Amino acid sequence: MSLVIVGTVAFDAIETPFGETDKIVGGAATFAGLAASFLCDSVKLISVVGDDFGDNMGVFKAGNIDTSGIQVVAGGKTFFWSGKYHNDMNSRDTLATDLNVLADFDPKIPASYQDCSYLLLGNLTPQVQMDTLARLQNKPKLVVLDTMNYWMNVALDDLKQVLKKVDVLTINDAEARQLSGEYSLVKAAQKIIELGPKYLIIKKGEHGALLFGEGQVFSAPALPLAEVFDPTGAGDAFAGGFIGYLARVNTVNFSNMKNAVIYGSAMASFCVERFGTERLQSLTQDEISNRIQDFISLSKFEISE
Repeated sequence: MSLVIVGTVAFDAIETPFGETDKIVGGAATFAGLAASFLCDSVKLISVVGDDFGDNMGVFKAGNIDTSGIQVVAGGKTFFWSGKYHNDMNSRDTLATDLNVLADFDPKIPASYQDCSYLLLGNLTPQVQMDTLARLQNKPKLVVLDTMNYWMNVALDDLKQVLKKVDVLTINDAEARQLSGEYSLVKAAQKIIELGPKYLIIKKGEHGALLFGEGQVFSAPALPLAEVFDPTGAGDAFAGGFIGYLARVNTVNFSNMKNAVIYGSAMASFCVERFGTERLQSLTQDEISNRIQDFISLSKFEISE
């Protein structure tokens, strides 16, 4: 069972109240792939970089991640994003966005990727997401889609076409309200599921996440952290942990989805503890197991009557 992740592999420059970085490795596929690699043995990436990315490809070696689907454009420059986070760490200012080789990204699927059983479509143009689905010879067992408000503003019709073809959509609460036109997240979920996905995950940052599907709702807590250094890749690490867990158990139902949300939340909680990919690269399986127990303890209770 292989997991294919389509998304950006990039350079980031980050400034937060805890410090700042020069150019470091980032990108949605990077964070999602690293997070998923702790849970799934076969993670394969589809992306594009310039030849300036060079030796940074080594970031994927520890997780035994297949990078043969990452195109390297000779003479090109890798996608670059720079941002500054405010004191609350929930809001940020984008300082620079240089699409570079990403502007002409046309996803290529190696023959060795056609065994894809689980597919994560990272936050890219809906057209790239559609092209990826069209180029797979067989429909994956599960397709998870991540998107954002920008595509709702500039490519809503295309986005709605993609939503008809996916199983799970992950967005934040503001995006859920925008896409549905409803303030109540329960009503928003009902309307969004009518657009096509069987399940919806609404991420609420430091307030956890909601899972909707099969007529049920699950609320996952966020782990209280003493320090948050860099939230940049948290959402992508969540998505990677989520689909990585489902690929590992290889059974899709609401019960496993709930567990997957907890694993996704755990991976996101690790990601924010350091800048960029640093924490995910130093992570151990024992730390993940202990963090899962922390989540269980956080919300477990008994009532005696």
